[in-house]
Amino acid sequence: MRMRNAFEAYFDDYNLINVYMSKSFYNGQSNSFHLKDSRNRIIPLTIQSMAEFSNGYVHYKCGLNNSIQIGEEYTIYEEHCQTAICQYSHIVKTNRFNDSYVYHGQDLGCTYTPKRTTFKLWAPTAHMICLCINHNQKDEVIAMHRYEHGVFLCHIDEDCLNDRYHFLVRSNGAWTECIDPYNWFCGADSKYSVVQSFDELPMPERIPIPKLTSNCDAIIYEANIRDLTSMPNLSLKHPKKFKGFTEENETTKEKSYGFSYLKSLGFTHLQLMPVFDFGSVDETFPNIYYNWGYDPVSYRCLEGSYARDPKDAKQRVLDFAHLVQDCHKAGIRVNLDLVFNHVYHKETFPLEQLVPNYYFLMNQQGEFSNGSFCGNDIDSHPPMSRKYLVETCRRIVEIYDVDGFRFDLMGILDINLMNEITTVCRKIKPDFMIYGEGWNMPSFVPEELRASQNNQIKMPHVGHFSDGFRNTVRGSNASLDQKGYASGDFSLIYSMMDRMSASGNAYDSPEKVINYVECHDNHTLWDKNHFCCHDEPADIRAKRQVLATAMVLLAQGVPFLHAGQEFARTKQKLGNTYNLSDNVNQINYQRRDMFIDVVNQVKALIQIRKQHPCFRLSTTQKTREQVFFQTIEDTVLVYECHEGSDATISFFNPSPNTYYYGCNADVAILFDNGNSNSSKCSSICIAPYSAVVGAYVEKG
Repeated sequence: MRMRNAFEAYFDDYNLINVYMSKSFYNGQSNSFHLKDSRNRIIPLTIQSMAEFSNGYVHYKCGLNNSIQIGEEYTIYEEHCQTAICQYSHIVKTNRFNDSYVYHGQDLGCTYTPKRTTFKLWAPTAHMICLCINHNQKDEVIAMHRYEHGVFLCHIDEDCLNDRYHFLVRSNGAWTECIDPYNWFCGADSKYSVVQSFDELPMPERIPIPKLTSNCDAIIYEANIRDLTSMPNLSLKHPKKFKGFTEENETTKEKSYGFSYLKSLGFTHLQLMPVFDFGSVDETFPNIYYNWGYDPVSYRCLEGSYARDPKDAKQRVLDFAHLVQDCHKAGIRVNLDLVFNHVYHKETFPLEQLVPNYYFLMNQQGEFSNGSFCGNDIDSHPPMSRKYLVETCRRIVEIYDVDGFRFDLMGILDINLMNEITTVCRKIKPDFMIYGEGWNMPSFVPEELRASQNNQIKMPHVGHFSDGFRNTVRGSNASLDQKGYASGDFSLIYSMMDRMSASGNAYDSPEKVINYVECHDNHTLWDKNHFCCHDEPADIRAKRQVLATAMVLLAQGVPFLHAGQEFARTKQKLGNTYNLSDNVNQINYQRRDMFIDVVNQVKALIQIRKQHPCFRLSTTQKTREQVFFQTIEDTVLVYECHEGSDATISFFNPSPNTYYYGCNADVAILFDNGNSNSSKCSSICIAPYSAVVGAYVEKG
């Protein structure tokens, strides 16, 4: 933000300095300006224009009469000999800057060997950088040397394994401390980085898992590391931790707690809410605060509050690596929720401290994009920013063997970044999943470049959450009393046909359509129905819970479930619980037991989807040619689909009435939560608030 101080100046191009003087400071008037560098060399400036602003500032555009050296520290003088540091600002967004300073090496950060550790940073606008390291129990400060492409470098020719370190950076006239943004090992609350190497760690053996033919074969289940085991008295040694997430014992198996419960559900992909370091929980006292983690501090270090010991940089890596392989042993793939659209605090984000303004969307007036409503949207366009994000994704896959990424507010990122990440990750794992929130956010990214639903056709292998599916099935999030089809608005039945066939008019592939009615955001489905179906008793709302979930699991596209959706999870009727207590957010196994019938019905629907390929058509052509709809009195949705010899007919009845449908052939009833049909019949009874699924029986 500009125009906070009485006298400010910014390098906005190689031949442009914008100067701002408050009218309370010499009435904002100066007839001349010049620069002086750190070696007392003078560069005259030419005032090109002057304008008075209504906010009490006078703006001067100044041209440079000599060239500048990026990284040099320049002081600007006005005619009264008052001074300010001229800050590197929009100049870092110019093509000339990018052409001059792109570094193609893969060795930024800390590179360890027993005989030498090398520290290397990319920071073209920095004037000086010092390494501060605790080596042999002594604190040392070592000046780093600047080389071409804006790279700073130093070596220590001794064994530095497990040494703690950080950097002192002199940039824009001030010293700041920062951790190493390229390192994967850090201490509690990201106060320091740690010299370490994956080659030195006993990483778990990789467990191979069968490849998916199509994204439509996936069933995604979203869960939070802490929530799964935060309920008291689960007989776990490490509740709320990476280690505890997959911990099992006789009690967890007998009572189906934690990971033992997850394994019983039958989904294919576990989507974990953010596991990389976030800023809103004190890692040394993790129970004081709660947060989902959508406030990144580091994109590479794991979250310390989920570690058994946040000070042990190695252990948190090993615990998470074992979590992934434990899931693979159980046949469960792991997708990670990445928050690449904004950070916790821009000013303390280590990449910002190394190259101010480079990594954030900023216009020529020095204003920052706010599409994330956090005031610091990440700029994924500059080459070193894109390189950092792509390289981070590649290394996460290589290090932890994960199976997919979900991107938070993906519409703030650009389509080229998403396509590059997809290419890199799918080269490692051909069935790697990439999807995210494709909302068209009001950022500085041009609309035609945003990684939004509107541009889905430009991203061949990137999926998007279907808010259209969500709103049609459950009703508006903004108006809690507004019903969806599953909650009783029968007028939406024809919209449901499009949604159940993977929104073929909006997407060019079912593999891109993530169908859901509940996620961590907004009210749970149960709580939403508490408002829009408030006149109905709990047993009817439980049937609606199954009905909506059945539509998610049987629709063409990719089904997505939120943890606890299968047992009518409630968050005490609150819509945004990101920083509330464990009591609000925990997975409540007592409630699970209360709604065990709903759980078992959801399990049955999961198995039906997995066993019947007609629910998993992978092309738009197939969904158009092999999916058919009818209605019964414009109230009950009749949904038929086939793939080869597999043919099914499903009925969804959100009304209080019973309906009947005559089939031309015998149907084996696969699912009927109205319990109104025999195991095989041709006349189908569809009970109130029920879903019925049948498979056509082949003759002979």
